[in-house]
Amino acid sequence: MNLIETLIGKLQAHPKRFVFTDGNDPRVLQAARQIVTRKMGAPILIGDRTSIKVMAAKLDINTKGIRIIEPERSSDISQMRDLLRSIPRFAGLSDEEIEARSVEPCVFATLLLKSNRADALVSGAKTKASNALRALFQVIGTQTGVKTASSLLVIDMEEKEVGIHGALFMSDCGVIPDPDAEQLADIVITTASLAHHLTNERPKVALLSFSTYGNPRHPSVAKVQAATALAREKAKKIGLEADIDGDLQIDAALDRATAQLKKTEGSLVAGDANVLIFPDLNSGNIATKLIHLLSGANKYGQIIMGLNKPAVEISRGATAHDILGAAAISGCQAIDHRLLFGMGENPDAL
Repeated sequence: MNLIETLIGKLQAHPKRFVFTDGNDPRVLQAARQIVTRKMGAPILIGDRTSIKVMAAKLDINTKGIRIIEPERSSDISQMRDLLRSIPRFAGLSDEEIEARSVEPCVFATLLLKSNRADALVSGAKTKASNALRALFQVIGTQTGVKTASSLLVIDMEEKEVGIHGALFMSDCGVIPDPDAEQLADIVITTASLAHHLTNERPKVALLSFSTYGNPRHPSVAKVQAATALAREKAKKIGLEADIDGDLQIDAALDRATAQLKKTEGSLVAGDANVLIFPDLNSGNIATKLIHLLSGANKYGQIIMGLNKPAVEISRGATAHDILGAAAISGCQAIDHRLLFGMGENPDAL
């Protein structure tokens, strides 16, 4: 069973509420119907009720079990305005500005998430990434101790010998153009933590470069090597059990024979990596899209990491299946790890 089907099964035991900012998008409607049909939880669609109903009728989608909210007409709008005004960043806005901002789909959906009226947020089907991310960073904010918010793509391969039963966790592919060593180390920690949370497997993190244990006189190599050392320190400090190594070329990270040829003896990651950390956004974005287009592997994300709440900013080219998978990942983020793996009543189960 692949990762997404496994996570859907977890959600059937612990259903969640998913808020979608682009409620009238046909792919979102199809994913929402699947959430209801597969008993993963309750979808909440933000948008004009009439247009959503018309679109659903055209697609022959039953909207039973799907909640539709028009922000301007919501019974919660007064509380949402008060909540927005209570956030320091928005405290100086006039009443008219608060009213206008609070009904923006991205902002309203984020306020639902912040106020625990939803458990996970999915945006990006039609919304520009910058708008969706801005609302999340301004309203939700980052976790305590996390300075760097970043993004994760999960590539689910048919080849089960790769990654964690075919799933590779790749970061950062959508937020930070040129992370420094400290930011890369934060990305390592948040990505490894989420990979463990979703799979209960030990993360094996490769910080990628054009070199394998290369010359630190080159700035980009030095950055990756410094980030590797910092990430190991951070992992040890917070008690995260993960294997972290870099700099590694992609073939040395994933192929055991190549790893041996490149003299990586002693590495617990080389040839067996399941988490890939890219040195910059150029490489991350290009690599993940290339893999997706050439291999046909399923791609889920961007999962926004480091936030106080689970959120996804999907690609505008995402399919309904991509959206469903991304929602499943974000929904499972909201499940306590002990419940996710049935450890609540029997701590010795694993």
